[in-house]
Amino acid sequence: MAGVNHGMEKIFRGIMKYRLNHQRNMVEQFKQVRDNPVPTAVFFTCVDSRMLPTRFTQTQVGDMFIVRNAGNMVPHSSKVSDTNVATEPAVLELACVMNTVKHVVVCGHSDCKAINLLYNLYSNPDTQDSAAARGPLSAWITQHGASTMHEFEKIERALFRRPILLHAEDPNNKFPAYVDVDEKYNINDKISMVNTLIQMQNVTTYPFMHSCLRDGRTHIHALWFDVYTGEIHCFSRKEKTFIPVNENTVEELINELTESAARFKVNSNFGDAMPTGYRKDVSDEETLQKTAQRMMHTARQTPHVCDQNCKHD
Repeated sequence: MAGVNHGMEKIFRGIMKYRLNHQRNMVEQFKQVRDNPVPTAVFFTCVDSRMLPTRFTQTQVGDMFIVRNAGNMVPHSSKVSDTNVATEPAVLELACVMNTVKHVVVCGHSDCKAINLLYNLYSNPDTQDSAAARGPLSAWITQHGASTMHEFEKIERALFRRPILLHAEDPNNKFPAYVDVDEKYNINDKISMVNTLIQMQNVTTYPFMHSCLRDGRTHIHALWFDVYTGEIHCFSRKEKTFIPVNENTVEELINELTESAARFKVNSNFGDAMPTGYRKDVSDEETLQKTAQRMMHTARQTPHVCDQNCKHD
């Protein structure tokens, strides 16, 4: 029979299994990354006990920074100040500015209790005065989930046939995101998908992230985990929606990442050749054409060295 010590006893028994089966191997991994850890991602996800990101991504010691909170929220920069601090932007700075983490992932999931509460608070005005509505959880999710509900209500009115318009690395370049157009999921899960996308976009609102994102040193992604099937879905900008990560799609998703990185490299090189005043934000078509012509002229005038070590045009 489960007693008052059942929870901690399970933890202690688990520690003993760890000592027997995993400790030695993990210590070796700790040694390998101790002096030169090179994490490649920062992973924002929910505190839900069913979410085990290192297990369903099969990542190891030193691979990821992991941040967990109720509802996998990334506070918008307007909600954070010197007197209203938050863990999430601190980890972004640690990972992407102080270190060279290349990928930021926001991972939501189905049957999210925080999102369920968010929906209840917005759809049932009578709950606004309840004890739960006055607690810290409700304060957290209503403050950081308000934009989620705003976007959800817009696509709900359109029967999910219109997209959310998002921006990622470039705030001037928006892309559409359709949510569950096939009507496979319930309202709460649709909101969870919307929330995952909005929180991903919030990553871009911090000034210290702007150069990382603009230069292509850091990329942002949205994943969504179905706790009923164990399937992981990834938002594809090419497909404009979440698609399952499986044998049929994984190479396509990897190719999409590769193509995106290549575009950033080209844009970065193009930006380096821009005249003063146009490097940050070039929208004038004539200026673009003149700059491209100047780049071609420079390329033609630059001597090349052939295999015989002679220079010629």
